[in-house]
This record gives sequence, structure tokens and C-alpha cells, in this order.
Amino acid sequence: MLKQHLQLKLSQKLSPQQIQLMKLIQLPTQAFEQRLKEELVENPALETGKEDAMEHDEYEDDNYDEYDDYDNERIDADEINIDEYLSNDETPDYKLQANNYSDDDEDRSLPFAAPVSFHQDLINQLNTFILSDSEREIAEFLVGSIDDMGYIRRDIQDIVDDMAFTQGIYTDEQNVERILNIIHELEPSGVGARDLQECLLLQLRHKTPTEAIELAIDILENQFDAFTKKHYDKLLQKYDISQEQLRKAIDEIEKLNPKPGGSFDTNSRTVEHVVPDFSIRLIDGELELSLNGRNAPELHVSKDYQEMLQTYKESREKSSSQKDAVQFIKQKLDSAKWFIDAIKQRNETLFVTMNAIMHYQQEYFLDGDETKLKPMILKDIADMVGLDISTVSRVANSKYVETPYGTKLIKEFFSEAMKNDQGEDVSTIEIKKILQNVIEEEDKSKPLPDDKLADILKEKGYPIARRTIAKYREQLDIPVARMRKKI
Repeated sequence: MLKQHLQLKLSQKLSPQQIQLMKLIQLPTQAFEQRLKEELVENPALETGKEDAMEHDEYEDDNYDEYDDYDNERIDADEINIDEYLSNDETPDYKLQANNYSDDDEDRSLPFAAPVSFHQDLINQLNTFILSDSEREIAEFLVGSIDDMGYIRRDIQDIVDDMAFTQGIYTDEQNVERILNIIHELEPSGVGARDLQECLLLQLRHKTPTEAIELAIDILENQFDAFTKKHYDKLLQKYDISQEQLRKAIDEIEKLNPKPGGSFDTNSRTVEHVVPDFSIRLIDGELELSLNGRNAPELHVSKDYQEMLQTYKESREKSSSQKDAVQFIKQKLDSAKWFIDAIKQRNETLFVTMNAIMHYQQEYFLDGDETKLKPMILKDIADMVGLDISTVSRVANSKYVETPYGTKLIKEFFSEAMKNDQGEDVSTIEIKKILQNVIEEEDKSKPLPDDKLADILKEKGYPIARRTIAKYREQLDIPVARMRKKI
């Protein structure tokens, strides 16, 4: 049976250049600079720096056929319009350089020493111990088994077997435990522990003994579960001590580092600095927005390439190799002109988008009070600037703005709206800030459970359900009431 059906499909395809522009818009300043370097390497027709002052001849718009037939081959005049690439203007027809800074402003990058890795630092410390060759082999293997947080999370028997199979080192658990005790003497204190309890105990035992420290060691050794669950009444009864004595012991524990390797974490990786893409300054009560000048390099099309085309234009005898060359030159000039225009369009897109956000959240930017952040979604800004929502999203998700109140990720200014008891739209950011303030001001000996927090916010005019309170609390990385308890 033959069936006929009509299917209508509407699809919109972006051109390769549109896709490239979207990618440029998405790039933050540092990544954009890297992309610029790549383009300068790939396209010799694109040059950076100010264009040298140079006299250009007037190129008349001749009507003669610029491209004579050669071996029955022909390049159509409308395919290559040489005059598009030749300019009498000594300066580019765009103005990309930012004038937000004075002439004596410089971008200075401070050198810093290559950091020693966490594991290499531990190996270096081992060199201060007198060890036999076999002991050193075991010690170095143990150091290699320490994770980035400072723990050895493998069973000792597994380590013994691993050394035998992979290193040809034959030993036993007792010997490995003995060498592990040496590892436990290394800095930072607590490194090489097999769990949190051992990590905290190692740190306490490295301290000068006091009554509070000895009590803290006893609690961790014998009442670790009660301590982690903050069953302070049970501890008071168990040790028959005062609240002040228990508080001092707990203070000693809370000073310890549960991730001793974490202090080396940032040094073991490439240090990345956030470079603000925008700057908002408050000058005489007025907001002033500027785009980071590093987004606006001075670029121009190579004059050498322009001269090549001019030479070809003036040549009466055009060989096949010359025609091939002019095709290559045209492609590079096209690419250079497009890239320069794309940077200009990128900067305009970034600026108008951030300018709209600044004005939408003007109350916040004037004094930095987060409770004044208005509900704002991508569509609000897209409608203001006449851009697609996806374009606004590309700007917001990857860019930072320097404000008088710190450097902020732009997407943090976006939030959903909720109704207060007056029926007014309020930002979820405002509600989270109020929730955070309530928790900070609570009695830490009797922290507020989520249902009580919900009641307090309702009294303040924000009728929020308990489950929503729990969600916001988790987003703020605030633990449950029991874990916030202090003695």
C-alpha cells in the first residue's frame, strides 16, 4: 500500500562565521587573548599594533577587465573585488582600542616561582631521615600512595602486595606500618593518615600537651562517633566535666585541618587568576562601566598583502600561478577583515549586555546590598538589548565584573522571582541573603531547624516552605541545625 504524506520542517542554520562569532562572545578575556594569538599565527594578513603611516596611491575605479583570460581560465571580477582590500586611509576604519585607562597604565604580569608539588615536598622531607635503601623504597612508595588531600586510603596489605607485584619490593605489613609512622612525622601534620580520625589525632599529638589537648585526644580516640554527631550532653556526662572544659577541647579539634594535603592543592596546579572582563566604578554617585582594554587590541590588515593585490591589479600579464596566489591572498584578507569586524561586534555585544545588567541592578551596584538585587532572568536582558537569549547567556556564564564590592561572576546577578506577603516579586538571592543572616545571628547552642527558619522568614514577609528553606540552605553550603551546634 502506497502512502503519501507531506512533512514540513523549518530549520535555521547558522553560517560558519556566525558560529565563530558566538564562540568569540563566549570567551572570557584570557581565553580571548589566546584565541587572538592563534589567529595572528594562522593568518599572516592580520597584524597587530598601530598601522605605519604610509602614503597610498589613489586607486582609480577602472572599467577595464582586470582579469584577462589565461589558458581559457577566468576569475570573475565580482568574485574578487580588489578595491575592497585597498585603502587610502592610514588608520583602520574601526576604533577598537579602549580609552578607559590613561596612557601610562600598563599591564604588568608578575613572575612567580615554579611551585614544588605536594608529593615532591614530602620526598624532600624524607631526605632528612636516616633510612636504609629498602626503607627509603617503601617510604617513597607510601608517599606515592598519598592522595591530594593527604590521605592513604588503601589497606596496608594491598600496599604490601602492590609493592611485591609492581616494584619487586618484598616486605610485610609490620614493616610497612613502621615506615608509615615515619611518614606521619612529615609536614603538614596529619599527612599519611588512613581516615579522618587518625588525621586529627596525628595533628593533636604533634601539639604541646595541655589539659584541653589531652581531653581532645581522649574524645577522638574513644568517643569519636559522639563527637561527630555533636552529642555534647553525652560527652559532658561521660567525662564529668564542665561545659567550658568541653568547649576548650572542641576548640582545639576545630582548629585542625581535615585535609592536610589541601594546603598544597593550589600550588600543585597552574595558578589561574580571574581577569575581570568589565569594571564598574562609582564616581560622584554615578555608575561607570568599562570593558577590559585587553579585549580591544589594535589590529589592521597587512599592507604587504594589499600591495600584492595592487601589483597583481596593475600587471597586464597574469600567469596561472599569480591567479592562484591572488585567490590565497583574497582568502586571507577576507578572514582578516572578518576577524577585525567580529572583535568589534563582540565588544559591542559584551558592552551593551553588561550595561543593561548594570542598569537593571542599579540599586545593588550603588551600595552593594545583595538584598537589593532584583529578580532577573536572561529574557529580561535579551528584551532590553534586542539580542537572543543564548547570546546573553554566553556573556553571563563566562564573564566577571569588577565592582566596588568585589569581583563577581555575572551569572550570579540572575535569579528567579518569588512573591512576598505583599504580592511583590522578590529575588531568590534576596531571600537567601536574609536566610543566611538569620542563621548567622542564631543562638549556636540551640541552632534553628528548617521549620523554625521557615517560620522566621514568614514573619519577615517571605512565605517559604520548609523544603525550600532546606534547598536554599544547601545551596549556601550551610549544614543542618544539629551540625551547626556549638557549646
